[in-house]
Amino acid sequence: MEEMVARIKERDPEQREFHQAVEEVLQSVKPVLDQHLEFRQQAVLERITEPERIIIFRIPWMDDEGQVHVNRGFRVEMNSALGPYKGGLRFHNSVNLGIIKFLAFEQVFKNSLTTLSMGGGKGGADFDPKGRSDGEVMRFCQAFMAELFRHIGPNTDVPAGDIGVGAREIGYLFGMYKKLSNEFTGVLTGKSLGWGGSLIRPEATGYGVVYFASEMLGVYGDRLENKKCLISGSGNVAQFTAEKIIEFGGRVITLSDSSGYIYDEAGIDGEKLEYVKQLKNIRRGRISDYVEQYPEAVYTPADPGLDHNPLWMHPADCVFPCATQNEINRRDAQHLVDGGIRLVCEGANMPAMPEAIDIFHQEKVLFAPGKAANAGGVAVSGLEMAQNSMRISWPREEVDKRLKQIIKSIHTTCLDAAAKYGASGDYMAGANIAGFIKVVNAMLDQGLV
Repeated sequence: MEEMVARIKERDPEQREFHQAVEEVLQSVKPVLDQHLEFRQQAVLERITEPERIIIFRIPWMDDEGQVHVNRGFRVEMNSALGPYKGGLRFHNSVNLGIIKFLAFEQVFKNSLTTLSMGGGKGGADFDPKGRSDGEVMRFCQAFMAELFRHIGPNTDVPAGDIGVGAREIGYLFGMYKKLSNEFTGVLTGKSLGWGGSLIRPEATGYGVVYFASEMLGVYGDRLENKKCLISGSGNVAQFTAEKIIEFGGRVITLSDSSGYIYDEAGIDGEKLEYVKQLKNIRRGRISDYVEQYPEAVYTPADPGLDHNPLWMHPADCVFPCATQNEINRRDAQHLVDGGIRLVCEGANMPAMPEAIDIFHQEKVLFAPGKAANAGGVAVSGLEMAQNSMRISWPREEVDKRLKQIIKSIHTTCLDAAAKYGASGDYMAGANIAGFIKVVNAMLDQGLV
């Protein structure tokens, strides 16, 4: 496996996030390979780490001043052994092929854990919608879909939203797909309710994270009530993670964005959270505006010169990183441990670096990886696909019930897989092993393709 990782790094040396994701999975599944020598003979590691297809394309578009811009678009169709490729689109200036490959690789195992028939993929562009007018965002989305529509379809590849791609962007993307393909199908998820979207879809990732954390605590006869909670991020996932924690009786004391973070010792209650939703979703403001409305809170601007994030220095019981990848390093993890944390549940994809995860494991902190904890979003995307296929819409209670069942199942699957392969209580090992075995068995059933 070390030789294989070395080959991957030599072939694509700049794709650091992808290397990190691959190493994490390979370390976890070594016990599986030791018991199943046929997996080595069939080169499943080489096959599962190489995308089935990579699409890279240019996106020329015009701003409101008539200036033409050119961005780069990506779609990585990683693995379709379990179903059509499924995974979000990310619009952010940090997007590159390595990040999209890492996200697509993680998506394969995440989708496998949901028990739904979905393969894994991911896509996006190095375009940042922040500060752009609705007209500019629409023209960009239309230009993006003018190329992507050739490669997707309800039984081939079904994209969704991610960072920078919300209901507005999904609407523009779907409209262009419908025009170009001359058909109305469930080719995108995250649609508005009036034309094929699913109830609970905006909330699903955040709600699922909290349902997973609740299951973890329940193993020890504990619950989220009265727990002090740190959340990073203030977008969709962070907002609904906070909402469900509040509903479960926990106390949320931080939120953040790229400009900095706010600390509210009194707790972010329902009224304050509603203000954050209005601020971020409608006004597209910054989290710093929070302290103008609630002056008892403290705002700390981001300092790129620091080797740690001060947000993680506040004492707390539970941590929910919901911003972006690699936001918790070794120093951050040590600060969290020193602050008394008992649980880390990833709302973002791979927010904790490997050295941080090592500290959590050493200190017996309950740790849930994103591929298990934040699978609620893609799970409800799968439920949206099912509703679209049947031309029906389930009530909110039905979708939420199914979401809870899926999260409970993922939690049990992770624990069972970890115990079977000698890593009892290790959710990361359990998630990687369970997802890996299911995908690999499907690949082998389908032959050398």
